[in-house]
Amino acid sequence: MAEGYLTTHVLDTATGRPAAGLAIALFRVTDSGLTRIADAVTNADGRTDTPILPKAAFEPGTYELVFDAGDYLRATGQAGDEPMFLDIVPIRFGMSDPDAHYHVPLLLSPYGYSTYRGS
Repeated sequence: MAEGYLTTHVLDTATGRPAAGLAIALFRVTDSGLTRIADAVTNADGRTDTPILPKAAFEPGTYELVFDAGDYLRATGQAGDEPMFLDIVPIRFGMSDPDAHYHVPLLLSPYGYSTYRGS
């Protein structure tokens, strides 16, 4: 069994705080489509309570994290007019090293976002 794993967190750059209560789904991407493999909600620190993909379930491959930014922005009063500029934020990425910890954070505001490979 591979030792790699995946974590994520969300920071609200408009408020300068962690994004608590934001729903996240993780999908494995294959030639036949997307397979949903995990769901989580961020805690008060903007992180999931456990790795969204733990070591025991890790497999190298292509994945997609889908952040429900719209519901979070609505709940925090940052949504603006409908339709919102940002609603669902998908981030597709690859994990090739079976021994690595991958960390894919989301920096979010109502009108933009960024990500990077963290540590």
